Amino acid sequence: MIYLNTPIFQSPALNKALGKTVYFKMDCHQPTRSFKIRGMAHLVQELAKSGRNQFVASSGGNAGYSLAYACARLNALVHVVVPETSAAHMRNLIEGEGATVEIFGQSWQEAHQHALKLAEERQSYYVSPFDDQLLWAGHSTMIDECAAAIPEPDMVVAAVGGGGLLCGIMEGMERNGWKKAEFLAAETIGAASYDMAIAAGKVVAMDAINTIATSLGAKQVATTAFEWSKKRTVKRHICDDSHAMSGVKSLLDEFNVLVEPACGAALSAVYSPKTDIEEAKSILVIVCGGAGLDTEGYIKHLKTFGIQ
Repeated sequence: MIYLNTPIFQSPALNKALGKTVYFKMDCHQPTRSFKIRGMAHLVQELAKSGRNQFVASSGGNAGYSLAYACARLNALVHVVVPETSAAHMRNLIEGEGATVEIFGQSWQEAHQHALKLAEERQSYYVSPFDDQLLWAGHSTMIDECAAAIPEPDMVVAAVGGGGLLCGIMEGMERNGWKKAEFLAAETIGAASYDMAIAAGKVVAMDAINTIATSLGAKQVATTAFEWSKKRTVKRHICDDSHAMSGVKSLLDEFNVLVEPACGAALSAVYSPKTDIEEAKSILVIVCGGAGLDTEGYIKHLKTFGIQ
């Protein structure tokens, strides 16, 4: 299997401090250090059944890396369009898996539009970073694994960017009969497109993304992600960048694992709790991971926010 059945950890310190049972689904331990490998592997495998083996994607980070990783192991070809703002080490990771990388545009939206045109011209399948039923089906497997290992929690906490992870989690909860579990959508202030959609009662686009949690940087969420808020109880956890980084540091201190600030948004719900989780007695936090933060960036962010 291309992706792993990742471990579930508990934190005795958090359990004692909060008077709750806190589980961490450690998808940061995937081969690409991100949950996205689940959806990308499933997508490539399913399309291969109908003879599709050429893909075009737009991503400056984890989605492109995971797609390239999956394609390298399933004998498929992929062309990844990244924006100029993408980190050099992420481009190197994508290229290291044999993908062709093209730099285009100042933002993901520009790279996305260019990739769509390329896919049409080349008659290749366009792979969205988050908005595809095949991706959601792959992501949902993490809940299958959780359901086989732990009781249904009162709350599931996960970071929300474009909403692909949310859609997968919701599919998994429905399939496994998790009816009582509430969902807590974690975002940073500068990328809270899901919170904006729920407040507006419809999908709306942010004017700009302004956060260090760049993996959350979709100006608007997938329509299906918004529709789930009408079907299940969804609460929102909005933190600033400093609290997201504090969550990153807390996980590193406790488990010696470095994740991205996007993942830190979810971690901040338990490591820097407010009232968002007050009523839940058992909490499952999806540690979605991310390869976009290296040690140099980590140290830089700690200094910027004065985190000791």
